[in-house]
Amino acid sequence: MLDVSDLVTTYGKIEALKGVSLQVEGGKITCLLGPNGAGKTTLMMTIAGILRPRRGSIKLGGVELVGLSPAKIVSRGIALVPENRLVFPEMSVRENLLAGAYQRRDKSEIADDMERMYARFPRLKERREQLAGTLSGGEQQMLAVARALMSRPRVLLMDEPSLGLAPLVVAEIFDIVAALNRDGTTILLVEQNAHMALKVAHQFFLMEQGRVTFRGTPGQLAEDEVIQRAYLGARRAAR
Repeated sequence: MLDVSDLVTTYGKIEALKGVSLQVEGGKITCLLGPNGAGKTTLMMTIAGILRPRRGSIKLGGVELVGLSPAKIVSRGIALVPENRLVFPEMSVRENLLAGAYQRRDKSEIADDMERMYARFPRLKERREQLAGTLSGGEQQMLAVARALMSRPRVLLMDEPSLGLAPLVVAEIFDIVAALNRDGTTILLVEQNAHMALKVAHQFFLMEQGRVTFRGTPGQLAEDEVIQRAYLGARRAAR
């Protein structure tokens, strides 16, 4: 569904992505692992059109996205839930959700989707007129996800959704990720919590120093001794 090929993205003369290629299958959760500085967020921002690649291709359903504006990419079916959530703090929950549908003109269906978001995230309904900046971290993450879903994406990009959240909230966020996928949403997930990602993802890619160094299933990931030590802990590796 989403095909990234030989992608090179730079910051000045520094290559953050060095020929990255990966595929996201429709209806699946694909997880991208890697240490800080590996280029994971750069990849997500490049797919979303926020950064322009120097070379390479990004195709959604066979249609090239490179060169399109971020707004056009959203209209083609890509929505990003950014790292650190980045909700609009001075806007209400309701206004944040409406912002996610800013390119749509189908007012009655937007209203229906708002109700669906409130049904999926009851705490957002309770706080719909509350300023987003006053929500808890977990509630802000839910709002960021719901806001992205308001664009009706074909592929949802999620960058570190568990970052900075308490363990119980992390478990709730991953339950939401799994539920979204069961409902048919295709997800590309960047995540440091490999243990939680193993519970939901169908395919894994590992990025190191701007390159993809591993591709495989959850079973293959769990069997790789180097990845076990780096991401799953020495205790598991010793079994």
